[in-house]
Amino acid sequence: QVQLVESGGGLVQAGGSMRLSCVASGLTFSRSLMGWFRQAPGKEREFVANINWTGGMTNYADSVKGRFTISRDNAKNTVYLQMNSLKPEDTAVYSCAARRGLSMSELHRDYEYWGQGTQVTVSS
Repeated sequence: QVQLVESGGGLVQAGGSMRLSCVASGLTFSRSLMGWFRQAPGKEREFVANINWTGGMTNYADSVKGRFTISRDNAKNTVYLQMNSLKPEDTAVYSCAARRGLSMSELHRDYEYWGQGTQVTVSS
C-alpha cells in the first residue's frame, strides 16, 4: 500500500530554518505530483507548496513565498520542504500528499495519498 512518511519537524526559534522530508513508497513516485499542506490548531488545512513530476514546476502559497522551497529527488522517492525565516505563525502540523493528476492543484481534496504529518513549532 501507499505510504508517505514525514520527518524533520521539531521546535525552532523565529528566524530559524528547518527541512522537512517525506519518503514515499507503494506508488510511482516519479509520476506523482507532490504537495505540502499544514494545519494549525483550530484552523483549516492549508496549501503550502507543490511540485510537478520532474521538479521543474513549483507553486507556493503567498504566505511562504520567498521563504520556503520545495524540491524532490525521484531517485530517493523523497520530497523536501526547506523552510527559512520561520515565523511563529508557521507553527502547524505539516503533511505531505501525493496525487496522480497533472494539474498543480492547491486543493487538499485533489490529493489521494497523505502522510501522518510532522509537528513544526516556531517559538517567538
